[in-house]
Amino acid sequence: MKAEFASVGPSFWLRNARTHAALVQGFDGPQDVDGLLRLDIHIEHGRIAALAPRGTAPDGVDLRGGQVWPGFVDAHTHLDKGHIWPRTRNPTGDFAGAIQAVMGDRGAAWSEADITARADFALRCAHAHGTVAIRTHLDTYLPHGVTTWRVFRKLREEWAGRIALQMSSICPLDRFAGPDGTTLADMVAESGGVLGMVTRHTGGIHDALPESFQAELDHFFSLAEARGLDLDLHVDESGESGARALREIALTALKRGFRGKIQCGHCCSLSIQPEDFARETIARVAEAGIDIVVLPMCNMYLQDRVAHRTPRWRGVTLVHEMQAAGIRVSVASDNTRDPFYAYGDLDMTEVFRESARILHLDHPFASWPAAATARPAEAMGIAAEHGTIRVGASADLVLYGARFMTELLSRPQSDRVVLRAGRVLEATAPDWRELDAMVGVAE
Repeated sequence: MKAEFASVGPSFWLRNARTHAALVQGFDGPQDVDGLLRLDIHIEHGRIAALAPRGTAPDGVDLRGGQVWPGFVDAHTHLDKGHIWPRTRNPTGDFAGAIQAVMGDRGAAWSEADITARADFALRCAHAHGTVAIRTHLDTYLPHGVTTWRVFRKLREEWAGRIALQMSSICPLDRFAGPDGTTLADMVAESGGVLGMVTRHTGGIHDALPESFQAELDHFFSLAEARGLDLDLHVDESGESGARALREIALTALKRGFRGKIQCGHCCSLSIQPEDFARETIARVAEAGIDIVVLPMCNMYLQDRVAHRTPRWRGVTLVHEMQAAGIRVSVASDNTRDPFYAYGDLDMTEVFRESARILHLDHPFASWPAAATARPAEAMGIAAEHGTIRVGASADLVLYGARFMTELLSRPQSDRVVLRAGRVLEATAPDWRELDAMVGVAE
């Protein structure tokens, strides 16, 4: 397909295309059983100039019925941890093992050069795969966090125009108490970031809420309110029935009339709660306007892992019930080749494919393709620039030879073509060997 773009000028058509109805704005037409519709797309000087019924275009690049998606938006990642697996494995593969392994690696090896090399590698992977925006959580422990945030402020500038990079803090809730909490919140605000935390205490796991939880949560909210910050929280990432922070977060947001955006990730334990509690929690989350992001690949990897025992549950939250309640639900990559998830490449095509299988986002697909595009763009506050195919948007598109959803989700789509501002992106995912010296690999 790339060869057909060699002769196009600044104005051309993508003709005979398919896209999912959830991915396009300002165009309507007959849909197949999976929600796919046919259209021609006019691109002029790097932007989408028109969306027209199939057969309108007099000439152009013939996609032969292949699918077109907008550039992907990955709303929950951990670029500062990425790719440390070769030097620091998770010996048990579970959540506690991941925490211990990352703590050791962070203290021993996270220099400015180390973080920069690994994060830039990860961004190049995402870029080559067709991602246009990423939110990354950064381990924000003092004094180390100062270095990490400095690195990512620089990366944000360097990657501007290729990937819109947002940063969120992450550390246990109790770390925000006292003067350190003020320092952390100030650093996030001065960096134009999002205030984030995990709903557990230092050294703990996501289980029964401590007695001090509500007071600490209110203080955390007050830090954000005083600085006009949005929130992004790691919530109830376990199979423990005592992990019930999501409901308290929603009630706190409602009580305080919080005006910023709130995104909550994981929320795994909700799927094992009593039905009445789960329904009430979902209702309060919907009322508070909280966005939910789920990370099915990572949670399937970590949750319910017991040596020599087959896992009994999927470790993911109640996404269908949430969507039915009007909650905006996204899917995202989460960790990449680190102790929290040994695999991954920041490829949102893979994320959506695996999410569809794990979470049953099919039969019907309904609006679920938006979970990797429009919904995370809205949650991140960048929907004006990213997330949908529409007239006036930059022609940042991902083109697949696959025509139908069964074709799209049956192969890795490694032959996809990525367009940036209407031009073929020649970038490829970098060779793993680039990081060998940094992560201690000897050939």
